[in-house]
Amino acid sequence: MKTSKELKVFLASPRGFCAGVERAIEIVEKSLKKYGTPVYVRHEIVHNKYVVEDLKKKGAIFIEELNEITDKSRPVIFSAHGVPKKVPLEAHNLNISYIDATCPLVLKVHRQAENLHKLGYHLILIGHQNHPEVIGTMGQLSSGSIDLIQNEEEAKNYKFKINVKTAYVTQTTLSVDDTRNIIKILKEKNPDIKEQLKEDICYATTNRQMAIKNIAKNCEIIFVIGSRNSSNSLRLVEVAKKAGCSETYLFHSKSEIPYDKIEKVKTIGISSGASAPELLIKNFIKNLKSKFKISVEEIEIVKEKVVFKVPNNLN
Repeated sequence: MKTSKELKVFLASPRGFCAGVERAIEIVEKSLKKYGTPVYVRHEIVHNKYVVEDLKKKGAIFIEELNEITDKSRPVIFSAHGVPKKVPLEAHNLNISYIDATCPLVLKVHRQAENLHKLGYHLILIGHQNHPEVIGTMGQLSSGSIDLIQNEEEAKNYKFKINVKTAYVTQTTLSVDDTRNIIKILKEKNPDIKEQLKEDICYATTNRQMAIKNIAKNCEIIFVIGSRNSSNSLRLVEVAKKAGCSETYLFHSKSEIPYDKIEKVKTIGISSGASAPELLIKNFIKNLKSKFKISVEEIEIVKEKVVFKVPNNLN
């Protein structure tokens, strides 16, 4: 039943799909159109359950490893997070054709790591263990050539190799502020560490974090719509909490809207991770409208115009 309660909703912008996610989904859809069904996808194409289920309905089969492919005549798509070097090699050995949907900004980090390694640098990767993007980046180099640092504590305890040039790269979906702090610690320990001219954290991650920071101070509760395995969505929750809204929650596919909590406040904020479709935001607001009298204000900090093209052979 609808109450007479008035609720102000601050909608963070930019939010939702980034260019890399849009490109990856388009690659799967165009591959299905060109090659027919099924098309295999190694790992979730992007970390969002709604997107994955939608593509399954259209004929995509999701696998974790290439040896799960039963029909080797069908193509496989590598997810937006990137893959270790051994994966395309394995596809070649198994005679499976593949389409790489790795985000171009992740590929840029792969190339940086390779080039620095060729120049004789030992690499540090700032990122989260077991995240597919981290597995992919570390898998560009031979074992022992790259060390992972996940947080400030690990940065403080890191032992630099004596008389060895060191450089760092980062995962693209990290907290901008946390990463800055880790880099500061590493530079204090080793002022000669080679840094990137342009940071690796992608434009979309940076923009979404700035946008949620911008609304956090005005909100009593914030909901970040995204999946539990989405790194950029989880970082948005952390950033909003640090920016002043301690009641920030990840709203995922199994979540239910906590109307009892919302009943007690006057202002809420909404954002979404870079792999969450806008439809999920619209549905969330529609559900709120069924219970409360709401007014929505979209707070946009920057317009995003980035577009990544799909491979020519799919057009």
